[in-house]
Amino acid sequence: MRSRLLLSLVVVVCFFVPAHAQKRNITEKDLFNFVWIADPQVSPDGLRVAFVRVTVNAKKDGYDTAIWMVTTAGAESRQMTAGPRDSTPRWSPDGQYLCFVRAPEKDGRVEPPQLFMMSMQGGEAFQFTSLPRGAGGPQWSPDGKMISFGNGATGEEIAKAAPRPSPQPSASPSPAASPERESDVRVITRAVYRSNDSGYLDFKHPGHIWVVTAPHTGDEKVTPKQLTSGRYNEGNVTWAKDSSQIYFTSDHRDEPYYELGMTDIYWIPVSGGQPTKLTSIDMGAGGFVLSPNGKQIAFYASTNKPVRSYTEPDLWVMDLTPDAKPQSLTFDFDFDLGGGVGGDNTAPRGGGGAPPVWSSDGKSIVALVGKQGKAMLGSFNVATAKETDVTSSNEAIVSYRATPDATKFALLISTPTKIGDLYWFDKSAGTRKQLTHTNDGLFSKLNLSEPEEMWYTSFDGKKIHAWIQKPPDFDANKKYPLILNIHGGPHAAYGWVFDHEFQWMAAKGYVVLYPNPRGSTTYGQDFGNIIQYHYPGDDYKDLMIGVDELVKRGYIDEKKMGVTGGSGGGLLTDWTVGHTTRFAAAVAQRDIASWADWWYTADFTLFQATWFKAAPFDDPEDFKARSPITYINNVKTPMMFILGEADWRTPTYSGGEEMFRALKYKKIPAVMVRFPGETHELSRSGQPWHRIERLEHIVGWFDKWLMGMAKPEYEVAGK
Repeated sequence: MRSRLLLSLVVVVCFFVPAHAQKRNITEKDLFNFVWIADPQVSPDGLRVAFVRVTVNAKKDGYDTAIWMVTTAGAESRQMTAGPRDSTPRWSPDGQYLCFVRAPEKDGRVEPPQLFMMSMQGGEAFQFTSLPRGAGGPQWSPDGKMISFGNGATGEEIAKAAPRPSPQPSASPSPAASPERESDVRVITRAVYRSNDSGYLDFKHPGHIWVVTAPHTGDEKVTPKQLTSGRYNEGNVTWAKDSSQIYFTSDHRDEPYYELGMTDIYWIPVSGGQPTKLTSIDMGAGGFVLSPNGKQIAFYASTNKPVRSYTEPDLWVMDLTPDAKPQSLTFDFDFDLGGGVGGDNTAPRGGGGAPPVWSSDGKSIVALVGKQGKAMLGSFNVATAKETDVTSSNEAIVSYRATPDATKFALLISTPTKIGDLYWFDKSAGTRKQLTHTNDGLFSKLNLSEPEEMWYTSFDGKKIHAWIQKPPDFDANKKYPLILNIHGGPHAAYGWVFDHEFQWMAAKGYVVLYPNPRGSTTYGQDFGNIIQYHYPGDDYKDLMIGVDELVKRGYIDEKKMGVTGGSGGGLLTDWTVGHTTRFAAAVAQRDIASWADWWYTADFTLFQATWFKAAPFDDPEDFKARSPITYINNVKTPMMFILGEADWRTPTYSGGEEMFRALKYKKIPAVMVRFPGETHELSRSGQPWHRIERLEHIVGWFDKWLMGMAKPEYEVAGK
C-alpha cells in the first residue's frame, strides 16, 4: 500500500513539474501574438458587447482589425466581420443593427473607408456609402432613422464621382484632352502645417457633417446628404434628443495658435439650413455627451487661464441654451478627468475613448479619473459636485461604455500583467465578471510578475511614486543591472498598466525602475504644473533620488546602470548624461536636444507662454540653459538614439541627430538607429517588426555596455 502511495506521489509530481517547467520568460517577439481589444460598445438591451479586435497582420508590418462580439452572460466571444480593416462598431437604438466602418480593398489597393451595416438577424454586411475620401465617425440618431458621419470631399470631387449619363455616339469622337498636371509643390502659409499622426495637413479638405437614412438591407439604396460646408472642420457631433438637429463644435480661426484655446458650439437642423452658433467656451473641450432629458451636455475641458504648462482637465456640464456658460463639477477635485496612465500596448488602430456617462435620472455622471497611477471611474453628483469612487483597484481602465440606464458597464481593463480584457461591471453591486480572455493562451505560458510599488521623498519633501519591475527569478541576495526608464509628456504618467518593454527588460535580467517625477499627471494640479519654466530641472533630481533609494536596498550593481526614455523622457535622458556620469549607458528615444531648434520645427507651436515665457530669439539664454546639447562637453556616457524618420512631434534634427554628431566629434561611443516611416508613436503603434527591433536595440545597447556582451553591429568596422 505504502509503495503504491509513493508511486502515486511520484506520478503526480512528474505530472505537475513539466507543466510548471513550460513557463518561460516573455520575449520581444511575443508581441507578434498579442491580441488587443478596443472601442467596446454595449447593446441597448445590455446583453452583448461589440468591440474591435486587433492583431498583427500576416506580413508583420501592420495590424488587422475586425468586429467581434461577446455576450454579457460570459459566453465565448465570436467574430462578426471578416476584417481586416473594420472599426467603429455602433449599435442602432433598437439593437437590431450594427453600423461600422470598413476600408475595402479593390484591385489590390485599399480604398477610402466607408460605412457598412450588419443585421443582428443574420446575413452579410453591406456597404451603403461610396463617397470620395470615404466616411467615418458614424452616429445613430436617437430615433434610429438616420446616421451622421464625417467626410472631407470637396464639391468638385463629389460631382466628379457622381454617376454620369452614357454619352451619345458621335460620328467623329473628339481627341482626349491631356490631363492637366497637378503640382506636388507645397506652399506653406501656416505655422502649424503638419501633424505627427497624419503628416502634412490638408486644409483643402475640412471634415464636414453628413447624414444618411439608415438602410435595413443591401437592396435599400440611400443617398447621403451633406449638412455643413465651408473652410473649417466640425467635430464633437452630438444628436439632439428628438433627432431633429445636431450639435457640433467648429473653430473658425485660421491660425488659432495666436490665441488661447476656445470652443464654439453650433447646431444645425437635420433637414438642412445654416448652422447657428449656440455659445462659445473659453477653453478647448471634448467628449460631449447629452443628458437624458436632452437639455444639458457633459464634457471634459481644461481652463486656459492662467496660462500653465499643465492644467488639470475637469468635468463640466452646460445647459444647451444660447450663450450658456459651463459649470465645473470637479473644480475642488484635485485629480485628472478623462485621462489615465500610459503604457505601450493600447490597441493600435483600435479607437475608443472614455466619454462621461449620465445616470438615467441625470443626477450624476460617471467619468474616467486619473489618480496616483491608476485610471479609475468616479461618480459626480451634478447638484453638489460630490465625488464617489466607482472603482479603485490598481489597474487602468482604458475604455468603457454603459447600458442606457447606466447601471452596468463594459470595462476594458489593463494591468501590469494583462494587456487588456473586457469585464462586465455592475455599478450598484460593485461586482465584475471577466468577459474576454484574449491573451490567456499565450500568457499562461509566461513568467510575468507584478511590479513592486515604491514611494520615496525627494529633496524638497515631495512624495514621488514609482514602480520596480524585477526579473521573474529575482533574488534579493544577488546584484542586478538597473535600467531607469523615464516617461515622456512631460505631463503624462506611468502606472498600473501593461508595459511589454518593462516586462521584457526584466525577463532579460534587468531591474527596471519607472518613476512619476514632478510634472507627472494623476497627482494633482500643483504637482503637475510645478515644472513650468523649470523643465528639465527638479524632475531630474526626483529621478536620481529614486535611483539612490533603490541602490540602498542592496541588490543593484552601481557599475551596471543604464537610463532610457522617450519624448520628454528622451530629453531627460539627454539631460541626465549631461549632469552625471553614474550611468554606464544611455538610450535616448525621440528626444529633444535643443529647445530652440525644436521650437522652430515641431508640429505644434509654443506661441503661448506655457513652457517658455518668450520665444528663443527673445530669451535665448533660457532656451540654452534648459537644452541638453548645452552640456554636451560633460557627456561621457555611451549613447544610442532611437529616431522615427516621420516623427514631426520631436523632429530628428532637433534631437538625436544633434547629440549623435556632437558625440561622434568628441569620440564618445554613439549609435543612431533610424526607423523609416515611423512617427512619434513608434513604440505604441509602429509597424510590429519595427517595434520589436526597437526593443532589441535598446536592450542590445545595455547588454553591450552593462553586461559586456559582444555587439558587432554597434562597432564602426563591424568587428
